[in-house]
Amino acid sequence: MLDDEPRRPDRAVLRRVALLWLYVPLFFALFLFLPAGTIRWVRGWLFVLVVVVSLALAAVYLWRVNPEIYVARSRFRPGAKGWDKVLLCFLFPAMVAVYPVAAIDDARFGWSDVPWWGVAIGYALLLAGQWLTSWAEAVNKFFEPVVRIQTDRGHKVIDTGPYAYVRHPGYLAGFGVSAGSALALGSLWALVPAAVACALLVLRTHWEDQTLREELAGYEEYTQRTRYRLVPGVW
Repeated sequence: MLDDEPRRPDRAVLRRVALLWLYVPLFFALFLFLPAGTIRWVRGWLFVLVVVVSLALAAVYLWRVNPEIYVARSRFRPGAKGWDKVLLCFLFPAMVAVYPVAAIDDARFGWSDVPWWGVAIGYALLLAGQWLTSWAEAVNKFFEPVVRIQTDRGHKVIDTGPYAYVRHPGYLAGFGVSAGSALALGSLWALVPAAVACALLVLRTHWEDQTLREELAGYEEYTQRTRYRLVPGVW
């Protein structure tokens, strides 16, 4: 499909999206409250509430402005780069590990004594990361979960929205979500897997940018307009 008309998700895609939402309570039960050892964890419930509400608002927004993103992100498609498959085997566990580590730290043992302002900074980073992800997904119908050249979807350079400022805003958003989640849950120890995830995101940024330079038409010219890969004014 090479035209620019937005493609509405079909029933199969909608079923996969619905199943993902059904997995949300299971995810929080397994990776937050089970490690916490209690359901009477106020900070954990506050985190769940904030995340679910913000994700629901983002889902409604994206359905209105770019429904094709649900098609793009509904499954892993053939053609993913081999290095990305290996990298994801480390990146996903590092990102998920933030939650049980935070639960064990804050709810079970209280190793970290994060003040309220530290928690507030965490929520600011988390929500900023979610907002930036939604903005990137709103303008980029090629925002897939794996790195590949999407010739089957008419892959082209996107240079609007956050892509006018950095070439990989989704990975910058990942920094905020990972570190923000750790602090919002009141854990300094959870910053360790968050730091690992951020380091892997930097590596993925470098390799993906190199791949796009070599294989996506117009991307080299785009790098001259948008100079920074991840952080404006830095890199």
